[in-house]
Amino acid sequence: MKSSVETPLILEARRGARRFVVLVEGSLGVLDAKTAAVLLRYAPESVAALLDTTRAGQTASDALGYGGGVPIVATLADAMPHEPDALLVGIAPVGGLLPPAWRAVLLEALDKGLDVWAGLHSFLADDPELAARARAKGRALVDLRQVPATLPVASARVREVAAKVVLTVGSDCNVGKMTAAWEVARELTARGKSAAFVATGQTGILLAGRGLAVDRVVSDFVAGAAEALVLDAARDHDWVIVEGQGSIVHPGYAGVTLGLLLGALPSAMVLCHQPRRTEIRHGRIPIPPLTDLVRRYEDALAPIRPGKVVALALNTFDLDAESAQRAIDASARATGLPATDVVRFGAAKIVDALLKHPFPQPEPSGEPSGESVP
Repeated sequence: MKSSVETPLILEARRGARRFVVLVEGSLGVLDAKTAAVLLRYAPESVAALLDTTRAGQTASDALGYGGGVPIVATLADAMPHEPDALLVGIAPVGGLLPPAWRAVLLEALDKGLDVWAGLHSFLADDPELAARARAKGRALVDLRQVPATLPVASARVREVAAKVVLTVGSDCNVGKMTAAWEVARELTARGKSAAFVATGQTGILLAGRGLAVDRVVSDFVAGAAEALVLDAARDHDWVIVEGQGSIVHPGYAGVTLGLLLGALPSAMVLCHQPRRTEIRHGRIPIPPLTDLVRRYEDALAPIRPGKVVALALNTFDLDAESAQRAIDASARATGLPATDVVRFGAAKIVDALLKHPFPQPEPSGEPSGESVP
């Protein structure tokens, strides 16, 4: 088999048959190893083992409270009896670069006949040593953040579609926007609605099997990429639930957040927040009150298309049940919006609010700009 680089849009038919050994060295948790944690929650059958010398001998359930008996091992040799066919980098370090210490593990995986998947900003296929080893061993390198060479400039065309567009937005990065979008789409589907989950980051792409990592796109085309994703999903679905990225008040990621917001043009938003978090991660910047965040998101969208935050999705993984319920009740009182934790209690409250929301009728079709990346 010739070494190749796979693009996100062809993963749909392949992820379900995969058996990953997932690299989470020293970082297994719902925040630092988000990719691994989400896969263990929603597709544990695709995880053969977790690679982490600091927790070797435990299981996913021991470490996370879910994921069943997926073993945690110290070496790739220990993982091989569990019959993986690929190694997945399950950690997204700040900046998305390949840590030097991981290189030996990735090379060993290729030597053992495994494909290597990652959602890093530093592409596996651009690394001469990894690419040469993959060619020599006939293995594939899969870069989940790879994006098309040509993308459009946004032209507010989402206003023309009949589908109801919903975007999860956040108070910070890593507060559960992908999980909330996935659970809302799943709840709508359970109620007989035609709903699409639109993945905009590497973890969502891995879970859904298709999508586009908008944080990899040149800034002029982030909104265009989001618009293209929504228009594609709206062709076959009545509801389009878009995975949000970053936060409008995050100094590092607000540019992606705003581009996604103005490209997707949601008529309804779900604000995601971790109640115990008071500062932006990696920034020491206070998180504004939820009422302020609601206003900021609505005001940012308003000049192009009015949209409302209709519900709150709180991430209470670090609270006990009683404290979680108190935080949910307090947030609902403060904002006047329905609130829940979609993992603990499901997304029914959020979907109830969405079903009551007055989504606008589509506007007359206009001419797209046609401008794209050369």
